[in-house]
Amino acid sequence: MTSFWTGRRVRLRGVEPEDWTAFMGFAVDEERSGDLLHPPRSAEGFRAWTKEQAVAKADGDCFSLAVEALDTGQIVGAVGSHFADPRAGRFEYGITMGAGHRRKGYATEAVVMLLRFMFAERRYHKCEARIFGCNEASLAMHRRLGFTEEGHLRDHVFFAGRHHDLVVMGILADEFAQLHGSTVVTPCTSPGPGSVVSGAAGASGP
Repeated sequence: MTSFWTGRRVRLRGVEPEDWTAFMGFAVDEERSGDLLHPPRSAEGFRAWTKEQAVAKADGDCFSLAVEALDTGQIVGAVGSHFADPRAGRFEYGITMGAGHRRKGYATEAVVMLLRFMFAERRYHKCEARIFGCNEASLAMHRRLGFTEEGHLRDHVFFAGRHHDLVVMGILADEFAQLHGSTVVTPCTSPGPGSVVSGAAGASGP
């Protein structure tokens, strides 16, 4: 059976220690594209971060995943969920793609897999994304995915020497299902006679 985390173009997987060079490259790409500017970070800093991510447990429903291209096995980006609020059923997500891997459908497929997991398996009701108003490519991608603009914050962030607008976009679980198919991940199959689910009704004692 094909893994839930594998699509036609990419698969999502955990971050490995050896991924540090890819993440360092993503940081360079963001700087060159005029994104938020940060002080230079050492190679050892990226090594330490990927080692930490490789063994980190998910913080509730907040986690980061590497996006790997199926045809090359190369890491082309990263995607993750954050600011998850189980009570309200709302979460935010973020994605970054290497400069040489954009406009190839990788980001779209990665986002659909992440949202399908959060809506179907984690039972969230709404996803929000915050996008710089100057990032027309990202705004267009989110519209294609079915996101609706819910807020436009003027001069809300500062980078590249001036203030920029921030656009808040959102999509509901049922809207996602209508556009991208059922949010059901995989029907439960009958386990073997020796399989029990811990804590399940009818499971025998210790």
